[in-house]
Formats: sequence, structure tokens, C-alpha cells
Amino acid sequence: MKFELKPIHKDAIPEALDKAHLYRLLNEPVQAQSICLDVLRLEPEHPKALITLLLALTDQFGAGVSPAKAHEVLARMKGDYERAYYAGLIAERSAHARLRQSSPGAGFDAYDLFLEAMKHYEVAEQIRPAANDDAILRWNTCARMLMRTGDLRPRPDEEVSPVFGE
Repeated sequence: MKFELKPIHKDAIPEALDKAHLYRLLNEPVQAQSICLDVLRLEPEHPKALITLLLALTDQFGAGVSPAKAHEVLARMKGDYERAYYAGLIAERSAHARLRQSSPGAGFDAYDLFLEAMKHYEVAEQIRPAANDDAILRWNTCARMLMRTGDLRPRPDEEVSPVFGE
């Protein structure tokens, strides 16, 4: 079934984004995502809408939304700091989603993703706005996860076994 979406009024954007934030707090990221898409129809580069959309997407990792969707939004962000910081957040939240799946190799994958997140946060730290330590706080969170969780470790080198009959 196809519907023509109704546009919101430009003056309603601030309140709509406040609602999107509230829906994220209520653990309803699909509603937050929908609101952000309505805002971005009017203002395709609206920074707060892009950030909230990216966060709503990462809230859905492991529940049908892939990190590739969040990376599409990340590519639309303008600032170097924002791109570095939110790339780290995508990797970090991907790690948490991978751990929730608890499938074979999840700890190894999460380990790699946490390290990737930390690299992005280190880049963001170097170019952060004054008095903004968000990247440091996130880096520390990843470090603590790696230090306290024994299942998070590098993938062991795997030896390739010869094929029988050779």
C-alpha cells in the first residue's frame, strides 16, 4: 500500500525534534526516526535531525536495522568532529548489538568494534570543541567494557587445516 506523506510546517521543526528526543527516551526509536525523516524532508541538512535520526537508527541495531543505514546518515553530516564522534558511536553501538546476539564469535567481533570506536573517538578528541569531553567519556566507556568483560578479546590466529586427500 502506498500513501502520500503529509508535510509538517517549518515552524513546527523545533517541537517535532523535541518529540523525537522524547520518543528515543521512551525507547520508541521508530517514532523518533519517522519524525526526523519528516524534518529532513523540509531541511535535508538539519544537524539536530541528522543526529537524532542516526541515534534512533543505532537504537535499532540488532532489531532489523544495519549499521549501513546509520553510515548513510553519517555521510550527510558536515563537521569533521561530528563525523568522527558519530562514527565512533556507530561502532560502539554495533559492538553492543553484536554482544546481545551472543552468537559464536560475537565477543571477537565486539572487541574489534570497540577498538574501532575508540579510534574514532581519539580523532574526535583531537578536534573537539572547547569544553566538550564527550569523545573522552565514550572512549573511557569502551575501555572499561574491554577491561571488565573477559569474552571481549582479539580473535585468535586461526590455522588453516589442510583439506583431506591432499
